Amino acid sequence: MSGRSEFSSHGDLLRELTLPDDVINPWHTIQSRSGQFIVCDGEVDDPIHRVCVISADGRYIVHSHGGRRGDAISQYWVPDHLAVDDSEFVYVVDVNNQRVTLLSPTLSYIRQIVSCDKLRGSPHVLYLDVQRRRLYVTDNEWSWKAGKYTAGRAVVFSV
Repeated sequence: MSGRSEFSSHGDLLRELTLPDDVINPWHTIQSRSGQFIVCDGEVDDPIHRVCVISADGRYIVHSHGGRRGDAISQYWVPDHLAVDDSEFVYVVDVNNQRVTLLSPTLSYIRQIVSCDKLRGSPHVLYLDVQRRRLYVTDNEWSWKAGKYTAGRAVVFSV
């Protein structure tokens, strides 16, 4: 099992967590009101690309959405950032599929919130303003010739 650290908002170490063995490359984690952890997991070449809810002690997966890398609605290709609303619905940035997906609190697929036709490049980070019902998504353009991101913007969606 791999270990991860939990810190307070002031940077103080709260505890060390041991994650399940198949959670190899977690990108982003949010702790739910129940104490469980919502995690997006999967580096470009990893076999598993998913969002999962992990128990409060970090030892087992409670719910999961995704699996093998792909572009179907049940698949991801680098899910690297999350947002959670007041009802614990989960918004997931899927970088290489260029979309944002909405999942239920138990990680059942609801719908695609942002599709690739609304973006110029790859989304990486999002922020959900619950009060204004706005979803802010970064949209970054990659230049294969330059080997780096060459342009970026923030795109705002009503949710």
